Amino acid sequence: MIGPNWTDSPSPRPSPDPQPARRLRVAVITGSRAEFGLLRPVMRAIQHRPELELLVIAAGSHLISPAETYRDVKREFPIADAVPMQVAGRTTRADDIEALGRGVARFGRAFQRLAPDWVVLLGDRVEPFAAASAASVGGLALAHIHGGDRAEGIADEAMRHAITKLAHLHFPATDQSRERILRMGERPEHVHTVGSPAIDDLESIPPLPEAEFEDLGKPGAVFLLHPTGRAAEHEEMAASAALEALLAWPGAGHILALHPNHDAGRDGTLRALEQAAEKNPRRLRLARHLPRPKFVGLLKRLAGRGGLLVGNSSAALIEAAALRLPAVDIGPRQAGRERAGNIAPATEQPESIRAALEAASRLDRATLAHPYGDGHAGVRIADVLVRINPHDPRLTRKRNTY
Repeated sequence: MIGPNWTDSPSPRPSPDPQPARRLRVAVITGSRAEFGLLRPVMRAIQHRPELELLVIAAGSHLISPAETYRDVKREFPIADAVPMQVAGRTTRADDIEALGRGVARFGRAFQRLAPDWVVLLGDRVEPFAAASAASVGGLALAHIHGGDRAEGIADEAMRHAITKLAHLHFPATDQSRERILRMGERPEHVHTVGSPAIDDLESIPPLPEAEFEDLGKPGAVFLLHPTGRAAEHEEMAASAALEALLAWPGAGHILALHPNHDAGRDGTLRALEQAAEKNPRRLRLARHLPRPKFVGLLKRLAGRGGLLVGNSSAALIEAAALRLPAVDIGPRQAGRERAGNIAPATEQPESIRAALEAASRLDRATLAHPYGDGHAGVRIADVLVRINPHDPRLTRKRNTY
């Protein structure tokens, strides 16, 4: 279900200056596997516009050894630059601070060399926050996708809204998110509700072929739990409790658990996964990484077999909702995020998770709907980037309203 006015964002006032004759250089920042999955349709839409030139900058967790997700980006798009930030094996909050500092400095050098007209980024992680800081200080026009959402995460809520205040052009996914951006004082003519690009490529990705599904153990549940910035010991206890409840639930069948994001506390979550897999080798299988087509294809398989997505990933609230796949959302990471009817929420206590698993398995999937658009967000974003002059002072000189 789409909000009634989500395509009705006001058009910007025409610029008194003509658009440059040369192609506009659009630097798109990708720093993680999850956000790259959402940015792929945007990058492709930019490539298809003759007025735009795509510059992909891969950063952050893409570059952490063994850098599998960097290879995913490189396989699909030419990479204009790479911005290393995090260091493998260092996942504390203090390490994130150092990574942020490295990122701001290194993005600054990349922007100086590439001279983009637009900098485009998505979400709330430390990588887009570093890029947004460098672009803002450097005087570059900044466009932010999925602003106005709510999600507690680690420092996600604060960083997402900080990026909104640094950005000049906004592409919220839903009407609710647009209203939050407007209440933050952003100009209505610079806020365009486009839907979520996470929806754009879902129809084109087929369900996972039978042979690949068998290779993954024919799971009845996929477990994807990211750390929330606490001490590794705390994250380990939370992940262990969730796995205990899932393994004890008869409806789970075989379980495929994906490695968590490279966020603070990751080492604890990973320890819990490895210990549970060692104790339950016939039921629980671990996967370091699934490329997005394989991941979405797996979700489609689960949806067709009455399976579940369990954990705290935003994929449960967006992609799974669009695929009518029931999901259990555990803990506070997605607190406040707009959600569809496919979600059964749970605290980190085993009894709460067991109850949510039962509730999710009983959902009427035929009635599920979502607020994230019609699958054309990337095209809409590219259209607006062409239409608005990134060098117009009325865009780049921010004057917030209150």
